Amino acid sequence: MPDLLDIYQHEAPKYDLLVSREDYQGNLLPALGRVGEVQGKRVVEFGAGTGRLTAQLAPIVRSIQAFDASESMLDVARTKLQALGLSNWSVDVADHRRIPVGDGVADVSVAAWSICCLAAYTGDLWEHEVETGLTEMARVVAPGGRIVVIETLGTRYSSPNVPEELKPYYSKLASMGFSATWIRTDYRFQSMDEALDLTRFFFGTDPVNAINTSSDGIVLPECTGIWWKSADGSG
Repeated sequence: MPDLLDIYQHEAPKYDLLVSREDYQGNLLPALGRVGEVQGKRVVEFGAGTGRLTAQLAPIVRSIQAFDASESMLDVARTKLQALGLSNWSVDVADHRRIPVGDGVADVSVAAWSICCLAAYTGDLWEHEVETGLTEMARVVAPGGRIVVIETLGTRYSSPNVPEELKPYYSKLASMGFSATWIRTDYRFQSMDEALDLTRFFFGTDPVNAINTSSDGIVLPECTGIWWKSADGSG
């Protein structure tokens, strides 16, 4: 299995190429709108990475402050956001558990494919660290605001197939009162060589056999979960 933390620190451009191929159906942004309005809202993003979600949100939100622990990932995000010609965004380095903004500055806090790192890489402390990250997400949201968490529900599968290592984390989200739904965010690649290279780069060899060629192109199935609740826990 590839070292994902090393990828986040040292392979940002290649990682960005991979995620640029995800969700070719355009399912994610409409799904976010269904679980809570984002248009015209103030957003704080936890774990922005190379800005794949940030760049989708910036044109429709009032403002977005995006944070990530990796400066190299944010370098890619800055370039992407600058190309949009907007001035309603900022990106800065910060840990999920200590975001340098005041209380209640956002209408929505969102963490996409990032809180899972607290679950996967903090050993026996994972539950405490996840709670700390989610508490921080709640802190930055104003009364009546919403917390949104986005994570994988299985690469190479056409319906949710939760990775074993993430099952306790997702159970934790349920126990904390999060509602949940899921969508397909399949990858579509430009060539079979690209599909094989990028899939092995990030996921290892197991998903390679799930790459398929159809009328839509060269596709790797992906399921994505969306969890949400109000900052005051009212749903």
